[in-house]
Amino acid sequence: MRYRVLTCLLLCVFAGDIARAECDCLWQGSFTDVEATADLVVSGRINSVKGNSLDLGIDRLLRGETTHPDIRIWLKTGDYCRPEPAAFPSGSEWVMALFRIREDVAGGFNPHTPNISYGRVGDYFLSSCGGYWLARDGNWVTGNLVQAPRWVREPKMTPVLLELVADFIAGKVDARTLAEASKEDPAVRELMLDTKAFLREGD
Repeated sequence: MRYRVLTCLLLCVFAGDIARAECDCLWQGSFTDVEATADLVVSGRINSVKGNSLDLGIDRLLRGETTHPDIRIWLKTGDYCRPEPAAFPSGSEWVMALFRIREDVAGGFNPHTPNISYGRVGDYFLSSCGGYWLARDGNWVTGNLVQAPRWVREPKMTPVLLELVADFIAGKVDARTLAEASKEDPAVRELMLDTKAFLREGD
């Protein structure tokens, strides 16, 4: 009897996460937990969306190497653990931690449906198993950045400066600094920024 009760309690604890899972993968963590595992971390704008692929124009290379100003990123089709293309409309801005496609998979690319596939070798894919992307609005970002609930893509938070995220990726600040910034009162922060701008003008 005691064993049965314990089993029921465990099922209740994990049921929420199972229901929220987007595919058969384990949650790997918020952006601060997963970005270092990616091959490329970039900030950019969606130029076009075709099938389950999108073309991203890179505004800023945050980590990794690429010689291309535009890259192709492959998203969900079939049972691949990737986000839906509809979440990334043309013209929207993002910070993304991406994985390079290094080898072909059986049935991964069909030349008759070139815009619906696993992806081509040399391109990139975006995983949905963690906080691998952040929405960007100018110089500010939001999303599952740091210490956020699993599978929640738009947690309640204060937007954080892209420059601060870049400093984290470069190892100049820690995750605690980002967490504190994401919890700041927006009104107080704006006042501080205005004060700093005023002081700079005075100099």
